[in-house]
Amino acid sequence: MVKPYLFVTRKLPEEIIRPFRRHFDIQMWPYEEKPINRETLEKEARRADAILTMLSDQVDRSLLGQAENLKIIANLAVGYDNIDLSAARDRGITVSNTPDVLTETTADLTFALLMATARRIVEADSFIKKGQWNNWAPFLMAGTDVHHKTLGIVGMGRIGEAVARRARGFSMDVLYHNRTRHLQAEESLGVQYAEFEFLLEQADYVVCLAPLTEETKHMFGEKAFSRMKKSAFFINASRGKNVDEQALYQALIREEIAGAGLDVFEDEPIDSSHPLLTLQQVTCLPHIGSATIETRKRMIELCLENIALVLSGKKAKTFVI
Repeated sequence: MVKPYLFVTRKLPEEIIRPFRRHFDIQMWPYEEKPINRETLEKEARRADAILTMLSDQVDRSLLGQAENLKIIANLAVGYDNIDLSAARDRGITVSNTPDVLTETTADLTFALLMATARRIVEADSFIKKGQWNNWAPFLMAGTDVHHKTLGIVGMGRIGEAVARRARGFSMDVLYHNRTRHLQAEESLGVQYAEFEFLLEQADYVVCLAPLTEETKHMFGEKAFSRMKKSAFFINASRGKNVDEQALYQALIREEIAGAGLDVFEDEPIDSSHPLLTLQQVTCLPHIGSATIETRKRMIELCLENIALVLSGKKAKTFVI
């Protein structure tokens, strides 16, 4: 009996993949850090019954038009803006993602990035490692308090709620903006709904956790940054294209806002010449929101479970379409 063919677009740990080899013929791109090239992706799509993709893999209408046997695309991420959902729907292909399993981990990172930016942690680490700590001074590496400040969360999904729970431990007031109000979160977490402009004007920390859509693309631009307090910090742990990076850079060099913490960028990966990397008041991370060993393993397992379900004629646990 011929096993269904599953192609994985990055090299993943064999100990996670091994149990599924009994059911599938599994091949992987042989590199962990090098992205798959388009030619190979197209060739494998023509063969595959299932593909386990990364957020960096562009699965467009052209590629799906060649995928005659494909039944499921399991994306190793919560987001799925790398996949043409309309084209997948037209061809009856299931698309799944990995929500829930990374919520708490990403919230940890988001709040850690906020604190690191506010308290100049990365800057201070570099300062001491470069041998620049010669004496104590009252305002040496002085940052900004986090406790009892106002946090503004844009995008109150699962991760937004988890960040709000962490903020309660720091006695923060939490405003949020979302397409729809979350009355349950308001009641259980004590958060307050606010219009976007009001949130920008009131928050000491503005955290973007919104998905990337036509409506959210570049929602943080010149106009948005001009509304924020000069003492405020901007944190982005969602999608890079939600931010106009040139507008952010100008807001920072003009001191219209105090600083920024960024886990994502418009075009990834970025190189060392990126203008935002030249600014001390910016803390940058290489898109590691869900990057813990435990969470990444669970994300991979969920992708494989979704594939197994769909190829056995059932619905995926976490299907998008």
